Amino acid sequence: MNQLKSFASDNNSPVHSKVMRAIMEVNKGDAIAYGDDIHTLEAERRFREVFGKDTSVFFMLTGTGANVAALAHITRPYHSIICSDKSHLENDECAAPEKSTGCKIVRIPSNDGKIKKEQIEPLLGSRGFQHHSQPRVISISQSTELGTVYTPEEIRDIARFANENDLYLHMDGARLANAAAGLNCTLAETSKFSGVDVLSFGGTKNGALFAEALVFFNQDLAREFEYTRKQSMQLLSKMRYVSAQFNALFYEDLWLDNARHSNNMASLLAEKLGEIENVRITQKVEANAVFAILPEKAIEMLQRQYFFYIWDRERNEVRWMTSFNTTEQDIDDFVAAIRRSVEDSD
Repeated sequence: MNQLKSFASDNNSPVHSKVMRAIMEVNKGDAIAYGDDIHTLEAERRFREVFGKDTSVFFMLTGTGANVAALAHITRPYHSIICSDKSHLENDECAAPEKSTGCKIVRIPSNDGKIKKEQIEPLLGSRGFQHHSQPRVISISQSTELGTVYTPEEIRDIARFANENDLYLHMDGARLANAAAGLNCTLAETSKFSGVDVLSFGGTKNGALFAEALVFFNQDLAREFEYTRKQSMQLLSKMRYVSAQFNALFYEDLWLDNARHSNNMASLLAEKLGEIENVRITQKVEANAVFAILPEKAIEMLQRQYFFYIWDRERNEVRWMTSFNTTEQDIDDFVAAIRRSVEDSD
């Protein structure tokens, strides 16, 4: 079977060589298990350097695991969790949030993946009524599943609303690196300093093998999370292999180099697509995703050469994603293939 070049997801990219090297370097001799090793202590220190001293970090195995464990820890089963109808939490976690938290997921319609406080406010009318689930958490994605990015002010607006209404703000930051790179701001500016209470921070989509972290900025919420992590089956015994990856990503801002390159390749792709008739970009290109509509026949021909996902079959809308290892030549070849497919579909 021929292996097709992928524009489907940054999950499909290889592990960055510097991250793989870091894993190999810690693969020597014994180390204390369950996170008490020197590599994990160093990674925790690096997180506090990036996000501030009053930060608690817990390393996790998967993004879904981080999201679900965080939400389970800060809710009760009679609570509800508010998110976009395009969110990973709603669409791509196999109902794990509902199963593990017992909470009701309340979806807010969104054309660009983002939600606003004005959409959340009407959902609070049931508070104090014992027959209804009680809103407790607002969950947003940065960047969103549609490749758009919340500005710090947009997040602060939601955070202020959450604080005024005794709600918590959770951020799914599987692609936080791409958002920060696109905004030209720090990781803390687009999360902690914008009022986020708890962050699911992803490394896997940015060059890591398996490296996710749950970062608490609200220290009251961090209490006893180590027990929730254990019950959530997210406590890795050989923790050094996760923490080593974050040490590599934070060293000399490799995370930022990877994210910037990924974003730049998406921008380049979008720019070149503007030269092709019958291809229409449907979302702002603010991170490393390009959403576009093109003829159905062109999609069929293109998928024989490249692996990518159809986002909305009714609209013939596709999603193309770039990664740290996408090259300009990859973009040129892909655009040429798109052009041929569109022309041949006429």
